[in-house]
Amino acid sequence: MSAAYEHLIVEESGAVVTATMNRPKSLNALNTKLVSELRDFFVNLYWRRDVRVVVLRGAGDNFCAGLDLKERSNVSRGVGGGLDSQRSISEIVMAMRRCPQPIVAAVQGAASGGGFALALASDVRIATPTTRMNAAFIRIGLSACDIGVSYFLPRMVGSSVAAEFMLTGRFIDAQRALGLGLVSRVVLPEEVDAEVNGFLKDMLHATPLGLRLTKECLNHAIDAQGLEAAIAMEDRNQILCAQGEDFQEGVKAFLEKRAPNYG
Repeated sequence: MSAAYEHLIVEESGAVVTATMNRPKSLNALNTKLVSELRDFFVNLYWRRDVRVVVLRGAGDNFCAGLDLKERSNVSRGVGGGLDSQRSISEIVMAMRRCPQPIVAAVQGAASGGGFALALASDVRIATPTTRMNAAFIRIGLSACDIGVSYFLPRMVGSSVAAEFMLTGRFIDAQRALGLGLVSRVVLPEEVDAEVNGFLKDMLHATPLGLRLTKECLNHAIDAQGLEAAIAMEDRNQILCAQGEDFQEGVKAFLEKRAPNYG
């Protein structure tokens, strides 16, 4: 994992890695450099067994306001170049779902367009009263179906509500997001760190393998062909988890009412 990122601050603390998009003066908008850094960061996480949970956040008062239109409006591309550029961005959310670590997103302030997609591609979202999310693409002459939003949103809130927001580009405020199940908590800005740490503590209580396989199974179950396919994956994961020493330690810690100590 590169230590030379320009717009992405990566901090490691034990089994947790925090990635902070660091362009606060531009509301952490995604310029070409930040897109490249996010893609590199999430792709490399696939091989990091020492990293068990990831936190994604934005510097300052906002999560991410989407693509940096000032930068991109000055670039002329043909169809081929445009497709390459588009895929360079969409590969980020695919890498986010492919990486085995759960991703906790602290979604404060604006999460528009590409920022909305990053929030949806995370596993858990924590909001503040200032959180405002929308599929901004349709408001600038594009389709609202971009960077995985047309995949994630209807699966989370249903097709009717997804259509409401994708066809209009309307903002989803924090309380509506909470009611729809798009976010897990709405807390004051000064309480975000404590809320994030609470999720991290509970996730790290799981065995390393159990945590990874749970995210993997959830991904597959969403698109499973039926109950039998989902249960087959669950059965496989349970047997895999039960083979290791971590499972024995987890049971022992539970019975002794203490925190587990995984190797």
